[in-house]
Amino acid sequence: MRRPLALRLSAASAALALAAAVGIALSTPEASAATGSATGFATQNGGTTGGAGGQTVRAATGTQIHQALCNRPSSSTPITIEVQGTINHANTTKVSGSSCNTAADVIELKQISNVTIVGVGSGAVFDQLGIHIRQSSNIIIQNVTVRNVKKSGSPTSNGGDAIGMESDVRNVWVDHTTLEASGGESEGYDGLFDMKNNTQYVTLSYSILRNSGRGGLIGSSESDRSNSNITFHHNLYDNIDSRTPLLRGGTAHMYNNYYRNLKESGINSRAGAKAKVENNYFKDSKDVLGTFYTDQRGSWQVGGNLFDNVTWSAPGSQNYPAGPDPQSNTTVGIPYPYTLDAASCVPDVVSRTAGANTGLKVSDGNCSPQTPPPGPTTTPPTTPEPTPPTGTNLSIGAGSDGSSKADGTSYGNVRDGDLGTYWSPAGTTGSVSVKWGSATAVSRVGIREAAGSAGAIGTWRLLNGDTGGILASGSGAGTLSFPQTSLKKITFEITGATGTPRVAEFETYGS
Repeated sequence: MRRPLALRLSAASAALALAAAVGIALSTPEASAATGSATGFATQNGGTTGGAGGQTVRAATGTQIHQALCNRPSSSTPITIEVQGTINHANTTKVSGSSCNTAADVIELKQISNVTIVGVGSGAVFDQLGIHIRQSSNIIIQNVTVRNVKKSGSPTSNGGDAIGMESDVRNVWVDHTTLEASGGESEGYDGLFDMKNNTQYVTLSYSILRNSGRGGLIGSSESDRSNSNITFHHNLYDNIDSRTPLLRGGTAHMYNNYYRNLKESGINSRAGAKAKVENNYFKDSKDVLGTFYTDQRGSWQVGGNLFDNVTWSAPGSQNYPAGPDPQSNTTVGIPYPYTLDAASCVPDVVSRTAGANTGLKVSDGNCSPQTPPPGPTTTPPTTPEPTPPTGTNLSIGAGSDGSSKADGTSYGNVRDGDLGTYWSPAGTTGSVSVKWGSATAVSRVGIREAAGSAGAIGTWRLLNGDTGGILASGSGAGTLSFPQTSLKKITFEITGATGTPRVAEFETYGS
């Protein structure tokens, strides 16, 4: 039986106000977004770009994260979700929609693609709430903290994994995160970073994994050998019992990581796995590399590593440590370019770059932290303007329809030029459209609320009614501009409200 873990726990500019509890606010142009580009195996198989090229929204609850996923036209529409605040069980519920498959009590990224989740402002903390990636691809998670996720006790989430991937997952980049627990399995925790059942092309970079019984695994059992092509670089593993990681089958590349206070074992290559382990720094640890707890052995290629106060157990049944003088017993080909820092500077450079809220700095390959260039760009957000536009209102004389209407209101009221009449949805959310008999070029929209209802409109999306594509999204009424689009129908969809919305006019303009 393994001994219990010895615990040693050791701003962006103001954004638009969040609207309703399940609403999503459009981020300000100054807000931080995903920085840098993917590295390691995540650059292969077509690369990993997350939500680049799509809309950027802000979320402060788990429900809002799910809402952002569900509000997309499709499960593959690119989106960047900027997260600020504490995400927990109390503010994370299931949201339904054709473009998502969510669940309560976990951040569920299931059967989707092209998504970035990035912490901004004063930080994003997922407290006792795990992130579950399943049957998904092209996902980026950056600059967040995930802590104290349990598989037993209360509350539970994600099988006890801080970040878990399983079932045909491809191309995931997890960067500058802090993943931590407060104990081992006996205290109700499981792995910090797990990959199972055909997960491939994943990179974990510049992250901290600490205070846990299990760092993470690749493969759920000796027979689950479908997981491969995983990179770990510039990470800190601190105060971990074992699994940094446990690798069953497949290929993994570990370079420039700092391993400290590994209690029982470290990189555990078994069941035919191949690990390339180079220029890492191991300190105050035991059995940092080898095959442990099984007769099904793995292999490794080593070079440039430093071992500082590392102890090694004697070989025995189901115990095959690589030390005290680790030697290569395989060769591993790496298909992507990378630059190695000298192992001697790894403790310093990792301590200055790894983890959430550390400025997203990276090493330049010469042991010097640098701020990376911006990553792939996303569509600039549009903020509603308070003043109405000038010109010809194309809505006058057009047609209209919608999803629902409250008693005494009409869709036609939003295009009659009269601020005394209005449309309201049957509930607090719904949509109203303006439509024409032939394609009409539109580049500006004015949403004007009826007297006495100012501020009731929370979050919204402006949709191309012909294609379902999102032209803009945000919160509050006003005037907004977007690239001129030729369409026969344009839809204003209210997704969150603080009261009963009353839209007096849905004005449209060509230029």
